[in-house]
Amino acid sequence: MNIRPRRLRRTPAIRDMVRETALSPKDFIAPLFVKHGQGIKDPIPSMPGQFQFSPDTVTEEVRELHSLSVPAVILFGLPDSKDPTGTRSFADDGVVQRAVSEIKEKVPEVLVFTDVCLCEYTDHGHCGILKEGEVDNDATLEVLALQAISHAKAGADFVAPSDMMDGRVAAIRWELDEAGFHKTGILSYAVKYSSGFYGPFREAADSAPQFGDRAGYQMDPANALEALKEASLDVDEGADMIMVKPALSYLDIIRRVRDQCVLPLAAYNVSGEYAMVKAAQERGWIDGNRVMMETLISIKRAGADLILTYFAKEAAALL
Repeated sequence: MNIRPRRLRRTPAIRDMVRETALSPKDFIAPLFVKHGQGIKDPIPSMPGQFQFSPDTVTEEVRELHSLSVPAVILFGLPDSKDPTGTRSFADDGVVQRAVSEIKEKVPEVLVFTDVCLCEYTDHGHCGILKEGEVDNDATLEVLALQAISHAKAGADFVAPSDMMDGRVAAIRWELDEAGFHKTGILSYAVKYSSGFYGPFREAADSAPQFGDRAGYQMDPANALEALKEASLDVDEGADMIMVKPALSYLDIIRRVRDQCVLPLAAYNVSGEYAMVKAAQERGWIDGNRVMMETLISIKRAGADLILTYFAKEAAALL
């Protein structure tokens, strides 16, 4: 007897019927960059198709994403000023706070996640408060909690701490509850590696460190067991969802975290991963749409329930 697996690949109808992994627009969270002003939609050179928006124009972008069945966005802010301690990160009139309020007023059906970190707001570009040239973990927790509360007050559905300080999920959960924001969820960047794939994002968010790097608080790309420890800690501290970042070079990590964790698992298809596809597509080296969908299906196949991706609008339109 000849075993012929090709029988199940013979026609599109058969392949669709036996396909093991399916993508949907409802799997996506679209990252968006917001800045002060009005009527702004500035292209990001290193990320073709992505923009820096003002609160009014970002609302229009969110409305378009909603029409394509993308259920959620995550906001990153470019403040009007920076200082050593990132005080604009928790200002009631901050750009993210204003954008959240406007989105929830105009497109309330869309879930709004907000990035909680200080790198965009500090004049030194690090993700926390500096003391003697190093990021002070516990001093940073206080400011992160203030930032999270300000986002919740504006109407955010989930806050997403990305700073990689120890204990920040517990600190934010405690302060949210004390302030009466029991319903506000936490999507923790539980497993965030110190990666070279973040370059275009740092241009988009104006968040590059002014000295040194972030290897002292983000994870070593060589480590896998550490990822399980970090994920477990954030679950124990009260995270509602957890994330692995980046995605493509860490598909094995997504799988290992998925096997350990019962919470919803997100993965961030980051700026460098997006930019490489776009650059190769522009040069005619690849079929951009095909590689985009293959990239996203690989992340879902590895075990991610949700994918933060700059491809959200394009992929949703194809799906």
